[in-house]
Amino acid sequence: MTDIYDVAIIGAGVVGAAVARELAQYELRCVLIEAADDVGTGTSKANTAILHTGFDAKPGYLEARLVQRGYKLLKAYAEQAGIPVEPIGALLVAWEEDQLAALSGIQEKARQNGVFDVEFIAVDELYRREPKLGAGALGALEVPGESIICPFTPPLAYATQAVINGVALRLNSPVQAVERVADEYFIRCPQETFRCRYLVNAAGLHSDTINRMLGHEEFGVIPRRGELIVFDKMARGLVDHILLPVPGKMGKGVLISPTVFGNVMLGPTAENLTDRTATDTTAQGIASLLEKGRRILPDLLNEEVTATYAGLRASTEHDDYQIHLHEEERYLCLGGIRSTGLSASLAIAEYAAERLAEAGLELRRKAEFKTVKMPNLGEAFPRPYQSEEMIRQNADYGRIVCHCERVTRGEIVDAANAVIAARSFDALRRRTRAQMGRCQGFFCSAEVAALLAEATRLRVETLIGAAL
Repeated sequence: MTDIYDVAIIGAGVVGAAVARELAQYELRCVLIEAADDVGTGTSKANTAILHTGFDAKPGYLEARLVQRGYKLLKAYAEQAGIPVEPIGALLVAWEEDQLAALSGIQEKARQNGVFDVEFIAVDELYRREPKLGAGALGALEVPGESIICPFTPPLAYATQAVINGVALRLNSPVQAVERVADEYFIRCPQETFRCRYLVNAAGLHSDTINRMLGHEEFGVIPRRGELIVFDKMARGLVDHILLPVPGKMGKGVLISPTVFGNVMLGPTAENLTDRTATDTTAQGIASLLEKGRRILPDLLNEEVTATYAGLRASTEHDDYQIHLHEEERYLCLGGIRSTGLSASLAIAEYAAERLAEAGLELRRKAEFKTVKMPNLGEAFPRPYQSEEMIRQNADYGRIVCHCERVTRGEIVDAANAVIAARSFDALRRRTRAQMGRCQGFFCSAEVAALLAEATRLRVETLIGAAL
């Protein structure tokens, strides 16, 4: 059993990691507890990688306020921490008369949310901006502030900054039970029991489970599967903006977007499930995406597919975030954080600290708060293999191992020796993009495995076995 922590945060996705980073600014003893073997392995790694302005959020909702605030915070943080962001803007395209009629209401909603640069684009201008767009579009709204962002680096950056500023990180620690005894919580995991005075539940898909352990039932998580298709980098010239659909009852709908990695993405689907582990793609889901993609950008279907994947969003029976403070219990639940969680993450963390202070947590700022600079994964920014200075300092930055994504030996070794180190192929992919390209590791797996094994002192067989 550990000594007592001031705050324990359950869940090291983008929200939990952001909360840990926020609390690391204060004179507190905190622990970040994660069931998986790395941070950002759940919903956080399988989103649409868009930094949202919040233009289409429901005015007056907590989600709308936090996405709007989070957008500003994350833009500034990304520049400081080296997270690739490209402000390419979005076009919300109407394909039917009822969708066209809805655009004025969405524009008014944007203004209520403080996003004043959303403007109507007539058909001729729409096709001038996106000449490869499928036939039959009736008009669009331009949203200049929508941006594409690396989805993997933010939770890693937040957690790394938390750790270097004193937060304890415990991976491979699924929560089996939570009990409150007097003024303390006892969080029981297989290898360790954690004691804390304040508890934050940021468990994503399992946030309602943790909530019920403490006797609360404000919401239930409904896993919503979103399947996506990633097209080869050769498709990048087909589209210049994020192409958004007019939102429906099941969410924002199927979009087409460039990625900061140089690919083009189509998706997601939206399917409510009961299985919280169902991240397999389906023939039906892929077929549905291809059908919708054919209408939006027909030429995209002639391009090679690099990968397909699926993620689960933590939807609930409610339309808004489910953030509940139980002040007397010193317990804060951060539930129902859906697809906007990445954009809102830093604002959610800021809000969480404010709510914990309401429950009596003393927030005294540290004299020093160390910053981080993360490795760049974006194609629009200099990569190590392009840097003569980095190669002069370390020749391994000039030795490419993964040729599809141009990942070097130096980057792989750095990832294996990072503050939160890569200990698996999946973890390495999120830190370097190795094996995420056209061949999906077919040519480089052996060399990547040997390098990672050497740097981590793990057996090659262990790494390959875990990947299989």
